[in-house]
Amino acid sequence: MTEEDGRKDCEGLAPATAATAAVPRLDDLISAVALGDERAYEALYDRSCGWVLGTVRRVLRDPAQAEEVMQEVLLEIWRSASRFDPAQGSAVAWVMTIAHRRAVDRVRSERSHATREQRAATAVIDYDDVTEAVQASLDRERVRRCLGSLTELQRECVGLAYYSGYTYREVAELLSLPPGTVKTRMRDGLIRLRDCLGVA
Repeated sequence: MTEEDGRKDCEGLAPATAATAAVPRLDDLISAVALGDERAYEALYDRSCGWVLGTVRRVLRDPAQAEEVMQEVLLEIWRSASRFDPAQGSAVAWVMTIAHRRAVDRVRSERSHATREQRAATAVIDYDDVTEAVQASLDRERVRRCLGSLTELQRECVGLAYYSGYTYREVAELLSLPPGTVKTRMRDGLIRLRDCLGVA
C-alpha cells in the first residue's frame, strides 16, 4: 500500500456518529488493517479522512500542507495499525492523536527550518532561545506525566477537546457518550491536571 493507492477526496466528510458507525466499528477496521486487509483500509480511509483533515487544518493553516499531513497520517495508520491497543483508548482517540502529533510536528519542522536559516544567516547563538526551548521541553514533560495520571476517559475527553480542538458535543459524538458525561469527565480531569501541575 502506497500513499497514492490510498489517495481519495476527503472534502466534506465528517466524523462517524453512533448511527453511522454501527458496522463495521473503527476498532475492527484497524484490526483488519493490521492484518494487511486493503479493503478494510479503504473503508477506514473513507470513514476517517474527513475528520483527520479537519484536525490537521486546525493546526496547519496552509490547505496544501494539511492535505499532505492528512496523507501522512493515513499512511502511518496503515503502517502502524498493529500497534493500536484498544485497552489504551478508543480508535478515534488513537487516530486523532496521530493526526494532531503529525500536524504539530509539521509546524515545529517549519519553524525549526526557518530558525536554522535565520541563524545561519546571522551566525549568532541566542542563549535565551536555548533556555526557552529547555523550559518548554520540561513543561511538556510535566504535562505528559500529569495527563498519565488521569483516567482513560478523562484523558480522551481532555485530549480531543484541548489538543484536537473539538467541542463538548463533538467529543460526545466521537466517544458515543452523553454530553453531560463528557463535561463531568472534562471538569474532573482538568481539576486533577491543575492539582498535579500545582497551578493556583
